[in-house]
Amino acid sequence: MPRIVTSNRGSIETDAEASRPGRGRKGRFRNPWPGLPPEPRGLDVLRWAWQRFRADLPPDPRPGQIPRAEPAPAYPRVPAGDAARVTWIGQSSFLLQLPGANLLTDPVFGPRASPLPWAGPERFLPPGFALGALPPIDAVLLSHDHYDHLDAWSVRRLARGAAESATWLAPLGHGDWLRRRGVERVVELDWWQEARPDASPGLTVRALPARHWTRRRPWEKNRRLWCSFSAAADGVNAYFGGDSGYGPFFREIGRHCGPFDVALLPIGAYEPRWFMRASHMCPEEAAQAYVDLGAAQSGDSSPVPAFVAMHWGTFRLTDEDPLEPPGRLLRAWSELGLPEGALHLPAVGETIVLPRAGPLAGLP
Repeated sequence: MPRIVTSNRGSIETDAEASRPGRGRKGRFRNPWPGLPPEPRGLDVLRWAWQRFRADLPPDPRPGQIPRAEPAPAYPRVPAGDAARVTWIGQSSFLLQLPGANLLTDPVFGPRASPLPWAGPERFLPPGFALGALPPIDAVLLSHDHYDHLDAWSVRRLARGAAESATWLAPLGHGDWLRRRGVERVVELDWWQEARPDASPGLTVRALPARHWTRRRPWEKNRRLWCSFSAAADGVNAYFGGDSGYGPFFREIGRHCGPFDVALLPIGAYEPRWFMRASHMCPEEAAQAYVDLGAAQSGDSSPVPAFVAMHWGTFRLTDEDPLEPPGRLLRAWSELGLPEGALHLPAVGETIVLPRAGPLAGLP
């Protein structure tokens, strides 16, 4: 890939054959893949609302049905024997600790995924990790602007606390919003662009394709880009899926940016499929995306990346049983013949410790 050295942090790499976000009316972003189901429109939203009004939806989880664990992060950073530590805070929020770098992904610590403090989807459980207990954060990865991924209250608290010196890496269009809420260091990235935050010179973060959309207010639809990320430090390579429907870009990502040691992938918010398929993967598609990301690995001796499930069991956003995604993922995992030891379904707050030398065999 040709390298373009830029005046801002890090460098940018481009590939003429890689997927690029499209631009529609008034410069708004759009997904570029022809032949995939289109994003739902206004009448589809009304149809879904009518279906939900008439449907007998599964109940919310009862206390104790969603497992919870005590976090075990490393302070201040991962020890030499660890490749990574991954602590699930809830939804798509993780404390991702790589060698020499502490990262937060889509940090949402507030009680609701909503613009209103008194209405909208409410957390089933408190966050798995307290804001005040975070180690110093070097970088924050923000995938897009939806309320279950970007919470203004959390941003303000982090900007005055654990992430005060952090670089926030976000897709195009998010910089002004973050700065207005106290974030000082923001790098906006297009797909396939990379940056190296000043606080962690050994860390390289790249914004990558995802199939989604953005909007916080009705008139803002798709004025900001969405993305997934890779983050690499000291030979450890992680993938953060953000929020995405399934598409051919997972193979592109695996080919250009893999192999990965760990992949954080969404498995929930997928029903009804006619409405959600364009922007959210079901568990079976998430398992296939994991296989696609590993396509760059060659031979049975290649290490298998860890799959860490996310984007379920935190807020009620869609129509499936909130407890259903893990079971469906386990069945899909078995049907694909994937190694049991590579799959992680963390409890809220659980820390997954990935050692430097993994014992798993290669993908079939």
